[in-house]
Amino acid sequence: MSHEAQITRGNPTAFLFVVDQSGSMSDRMSIGKSKSEFVADALNRTLMNLVGRATRSDGVRDYFEIGVIGYGGRGVDNGFSGALGSRVMNPISAIEQNPTRVEDRKKKMDDGAGGVIETSVKFPVWFEPRADGGTPMRAALAKAAEELAAWCDAHPESYPPTVLHVTDGESGDGDPEEIASGLAQLSTKDGSVVVMNIHVSALASDTIKFPGSESGLPDNHAKLLFRMSSALPPQMATFAKDKGYNVSPESRGYMFNAEAGEIVDFFDIGTRASQLR
Repeated sequence: MSHEAQITRGNPTAFLFVVDQSGSMSDRMSIGKSKSEFVADALNRTLMNLVGRATRSDGVRDYFEIGVIGYGGRGVDNGFSGALGSRVMNPISAIEQNPTRVEDRKKKMDDGAGGVIETSVKFPVWFEPRADGGTPMRAALAKAAEELAAWCDAHPESYPPTVLHVTDGESGDGDPEEIASGLAQLSTKDGSVVVMNIHVSALASDTIKFPGSESGLPDNHAKLLFRMSSALPPQMATFAKDKGYNVSPESRGYMFNAEAGEIVDFFDIGTRASQLR
């Protein structure tokens, strides 16, 4: 069986986020934020949660290496900046130590007496929203493949990396399917890279979550992204079921027409690899 290796400091796993930052990501979602703003918030919250999952009494343990690749009007670039900007993949301890800034945000909480109070919480920001230009998806996935080929060579015993790709549009620099196929064939001894795609579509259609075939998808672009997605490994499938999603053995890591709640869940499910030790 594959995708079963335990995650340790000696054998970490990797999560690489690939984020569409083209001009259409400035479109507003039903919650009032632009797609780019909400995706950035969801990604930053996911990073914060990963820091929490890696924290023990002796500090933040390097169970994870994290990277973010953005692509849009400025081409393909590192989604991190500052101390994290010199390399794509960074250990989780370096992530914890180097947010770009920390914001004060309002959060509503139960006051314990049947009411709700608003309190201020610290929200670290590592990844900034941006939306401009075209959609060089093929180049972005090629960069992801380059990074993860080197990572797999350096970590042959590790649980394989997971790629979480967020897009709302079609590739503007050619067909990305061959590149995505090559990316999904990269592997460690424990199995192949898991490629997940979340499609923040503009089509007026119901959300389709973790389908097992492309037959019910509404257009060729959705079918392409489905084919570019890996089958959900057992650990992720179990976690998706626990969240209430209908998951079959054929389900792939793909969502169509995702809204705010599905984007949050997608990141959460995609970062639930094997058990930490």
